Amino acid sequence: MIRFENVSVTYEEDAEPTLRGVNLTVPEGELVLLVGPSGVGKSTLLGAVSGLVPHFTGGTLTGRVTVDGRDTRTHPPRELADLVGTVGQDPSAHFVTDTVEDELAYGMESLGLAPGVMRRRVEETLDLLGLAELRDRPITTLSGGQRQRVAIGSVLTPHPKVLVLDEPTSALDPSAAEDVLAVLQRLVHDLGTTVLLAEHRLERVVQYADQVLMLPEGVMGAPAEIMAVSPVHPPVVGLGRLAGWDPLPLTVRDARRRSGEMKVRLEGRAPAGPAGFSARPAFEDRGSGRSPGFGKVRGGGLNLFKRRRTPSAPATPTTTPLVLADRLAVRRGRVEALRRIDLQVRAGETLALMGRNGAGKSTLLSTLVGMIAPTSGTVRVAGRTPHTTSPRELIRQVGLVPQEPRDLLYADTVAAECAAADGDAGAAPGTCRALVSELLPGVADDTHPRDLSEGQRLALALAVVLTGRPPLLLLDEPTRGLDYAAKARLVAHLRALAADGHAIVLATHDVELAAELAHRVVIIADGEVVADGPTAEVVVSSPAFSPQVAKILAPQPWLTVEQVEAAL
Repeated sequence: MIRFENVSVTYEEDAEPTLRGVNLTVPEGELVLLVGPSGVGKSTLLGAVSGLVPHFTGGTLTGRVTVDGRDTRTHPPRELADLVGTVGQDPSAHFVTDTVEDELAYGMESLGLAPGVMRRRVEETLDLLGLAELRDRPITTLSGGQRQRVAIGSVLTPHPKVLVLDEPTSALDPSAAEDVLAVLQRLVHDLGTTVLLAEHRLERVVQYADQVLMLPEGVMGAPAEIMAVSPVHPPVVGLGRLAGWDPLPLTVRDARRRSGEMKVRLEGRAPAGPAGFSARPAFEDRGSGRSPGFGKVRGGGLNLFKRRRTPSAPATPTTTPLVLADRLAVRRGRVEALRRIDLQVRAGETLALMGRNGAGKSTLLSTLVGMIAPTSGTVRVAGRTPHTTSPRELIRQVGLVPQEPRDLLYADTVAAECAAADGDAGAAPGTCRALVSELLPGVADDTHPRDLSEGQRLALALAVVLTGRPPLLLLDEPTRGLDYAAKARLVAHLRALAADGHAIVLATHDVELAAELAHRVVIIADGEVVADGPTAEVVVSSPAFSPQVAKILAPQPWLTVEQVEAAL
């Protein structure tokens, strides 16, 4: 179905090829998973299949890429649209209509399908992806995860022979990710659809793959064989490597069957984890309501949080909450996005906000940073009411990294972006650049931010905000697009900030990140807090939010491979 013959891709601004000498053949009806560190060319390879590379992106492609016999050099994307469906890392760039139902139908309209066929396929896709309740909603009102499901649905409705997906589950909650992957598996098994998928959250995907392609080496093989040598691998594989299991398990079920000896060795030992705080449950179950959340932060206000930062002294541990919300409620139109939220966060504490897409996590972060005014109740950040405090004053206390990192970036090069961040924060020259190198090494100074991968762009935005060392740091999906190595570097930096007295609140669907980093987990559902407690207690008690190691070694209280390795 797909054939690469000695394919190399070089962009004008790069001295070295992004892809070099790739040879591979993907048979019809297989799901192939692309793995590798951020920036090694996974998105470029996917773009070469859809024709976006080089017709849209520019650059020089040598060699030959054919899809079902069509040469992508002579067939631009519009001539491949009936054959290849593509969802990129940024689903918002994919949309051309205003509402969910119209977006699902647009691709079929472009191909001239009959109205009856279009209607049936839209209904099927709404049900498959859990979008039926959102069918009439404007896309601009959806959360990031909801938009990602709509983008995936819009390429499923035309029934292409090939699906090309770049980070398709990065913004999805665990349950929604499982639903999407189950749909993809059904398309592969039942309809013979060929799927190429790049994903950093391998714990979600690797068990579904027929083959794994590792970049930059260009080696393709069975998942267990590639995972045995891959520098990026999910926790279940890391645990298997630690235990010396052969063959390596790829699923929690397989690992549990072989974990008996390890459980015996761990018996009576206690895991080390984030220390210094205990849970402060501050909620009651007061019913439920519908909430779309607010997945993408819009408007020019974000620039205020970048360009007017001033240095501030690091926060020190205190009994006075840095964040205090009392019966906080936010209404967006006819929808209650937040309902009676009671929340406290103290200096030095790391708090993970979790919950399904549209639960209200991003709305809560936007309220804490003053971009949204409460409908009722109160919220205080460092003794201030965010929405009535001037941005110049508030940014000394709080920094926000939104889901869309490009909202914080406007300079022409990485070096210029970092220099501006240093100046705004009053930091020593090179401070921001050092953070970028720490979080994601290998990014050139003269690279334009728009030419970075999603993970690289996120690392740059994180560095820009972290340069100001705000006492309160708000992160919305901070590991989206980051590989395991980049995530480990981010975790180390955030742990150091928390140890230095900074409070960190992160909204995330990454259960492994919460297990590694958070002192507390707060789960939000339909705009309400439904759980608030120590990480180990909250995530282990929830199948949806439990990390792989906890599932494998239950009922013992281990959360990460790092904890197990330290104990052994």
